[in-house]
Order: sequence, then C-alpha cells, then structure tokens
Amino acid sequence: MKEGIHPKYEAVKITCSCGNVIQTRSTKTTDFRVDICAACHPFFTGQQKLLDTEGRVEKFNKKYAKKPSASKPSTESKTPSATH
Repeated sequence: MKEGIHPKYEAVKITCSCGNVIQTRSTKTTDFRVDICAACHPFFTGQQKLLDTEGRVEKFNKKYAKKPSASKPSTESKTPSATH
C-alpha cells in the first residue's frame, strides 16, 4: 500500500442508549453514540411481532374467492337465430 494516502484506522468505542458498549475500529477517530444496537433492537431480540393489522390477506381472499355460479345467465337466448 502507498504511504500517506489512507485514512487513520483507529480503535473507537460505540455506546448505545441502552448502555451497551462496543469496541471496534473506524476511520472516525472519536467515540460516538447510537440510538439502537443489536442488543436492544426488537428484531434481533425476538420481541418484534409481525401483524397484518389491515387484514390485507383476508381482504384479498374475500374479494377473489370463487363464488358458486348458480344464477349465470344462459347465452343461448342471446344468439341470433339462423332461420332466415
């Protein structure tokens, strides 16, 4: 690698609002804070619940469900007769 063209890559400390501290390396040379981390994020902790709050699946099934076709009009009376 060429000397003098790469940024400094130093050890930093990331502090989450939940109190979790992560030691890593970064080109940002000062310690910094984050709002959420893997230790407190609902997706990673298993506390997140996926709900279909608007009922989209049920709405789709209801709209496109096959209905019985007992009252289907016959097409025989609409065809012109060939008795001319």
